[in-house]
Formats: sequence, C-alpha cells, structure tokens
Amino acid sequence: MSRPVAVAIVALLVLLAWGLMYVGWRSRVRRQGDLPAPPAAPAGWAARAEREGVQATYVSTTSASDRLDRVAAHGLGTRSAARVLVGADGVLVARTGAPDVFTPAAALTGVRREAFRVGKAVPGTGLLVWDWSLGDTLVTTAVHARRDPEREALQAAIAALIDPTRPEEEP
Repeated sequence: MSRPVAVAIVALLVLLAWGLMYVGWRSRVRRQGDLPAPPAAPAGWAARAEREGVQATYVSTTSASDRLDRVAAHGLGTRSAARVLVGADGVLVARTGAPDVFTPAAALTGVRREAFRVGKAVPGTGLLVWDWSLGDTLVTTAVHARRDPEREALQAAIAALIDPTRPEEEP
C-alpha cells in the first residue's frame, strides 16, 4: 500500500470517528430533552460574577448517581472557562462561550471535594462538587477553581447555603 493511500485511509477513519462522536452527542442531548433547563440567575448576577467571581473551569454536570454520565442537554455538557459566584440566592457559574448555570440555594443538597469527574482529573481533591435538584432529577456540578484558598471559601459558602447553621462541610 502506498503512503498516500494509507494517509487517506487514516484520514477517513478519523472523520468517521468524529462523525460517530457527533451522532452520539446529539443522541444524548435528545435523550435528555425532558430534563428542565437550569433556572435563570437573578438580575445583575452575571455582571457581579465578572467583577467578584472566582476564576474556575466548569468541568461538567452529571447525574448524581454516576460521575461519568454527563448531562448534555441545555449546554450543560460544555466544558468552559468560568467565574463562580455564591450569594444568598444560590450559586452562579458564569461561563465563557456557553450558557450560565445557576443553582438556586433551595435546590442544593450537598457540597464536597473530589479528585475526578467526567472530563477532568486533578491531584488530591481539587474539584469542588455540589449536588442539586434540577426539576425531579438530582445532578452534580463540578468546577475546578484556580487556587486552593478560593476553592475552600467557595465550599464553605455553598455549605452555608445548604444549612445556614453549619459553617463548613468536611471535605
């Protein structure tokens, strides 16, 4: 087999793989179509997040029961740079190039640190993860804050929203 033929075969195989991944992603979005969209953030929160939010990477939102089952509907499957802001009303992940993800305080059920989620693995427990109700479905959102002290402050602030009498949840 000549070199140009081999290169053409490899190129076709790569294109076929990309096509199959695209079809699989679109099927996942369709299957999750009945999942409600996350609520909109309160007015002015996006601007506040840009000024006051912690720099982070939005890793993923998954079903709470399976850290490898990414939620693709409503743009929740798109990894992106973000700023995370915690306020009395909830948690806003203001994402660059993707829809923002707002978690109302009433929907929060838990917060912790983990080493990996679908799409990201970090040393130690570098991911900040919180569980919340999206309609009738329990989901988990993970972010990777750039600095450890900021990660700890975010975790404490989210824990305080879940149970205002508890200052911080153990990692």
